[in-house]
Amino acid sequence: MIRTALPAEAETIAELHFRARSTYYPDGVPADGLDWRAAWRASIERADAHVLCAVERGRIAGVASFRVPDGAASAGTVKLFQFHVDPAHWRLGIGTALHRACVEQWRADRRRAAVLEVHADNARAQAFYARRGWVPDPEHPPAEGDHHLYLRYTLAGE
Repeated sequence: MIRTALPAEAETIAELHFRARSTYYPDGVPADGLDWRAAWRASIERADAHVLCAVERGRIAGVASFRVPDGAASAGTVKLFQFHVDPAHWRLGIGTALHRACVEQWRADRRRAAVLEVHADNARAQAFYARRGWVPDPEHPPAEGDHHLYLRYTLAGE
């Protein structure tokens, strides 16, 4: 089941986020000084954002957060800020269902495209996005030393 996340679930979502990120940092997740529980709560409570969660057997197994970025030139493009599936639930179709729910919401919101940043060392996520039609964003080519790749998804028929 895919549904909107609740503020009370911010800690659970932050823990899932940490487990997912831990898989692609070879030396461990770097300390970034962020209070991820507070950041997730703020995203969930933000009126112009969507935070969807995939629930499997009563537990959150995946999460996606997206909105039109602050200061965006066009409301036609949405940014997928976070997309994580708990590693214990990989290869079960949860990511596919969550991605499909995101696309459905983008269509309902009349978005024409979506963009995201994926960590350069996260080959698994890059392959996942490529299978769903995400391509390198021509507006943001890779820069030397950047740890992220910028991808774009064009909504068919939009």
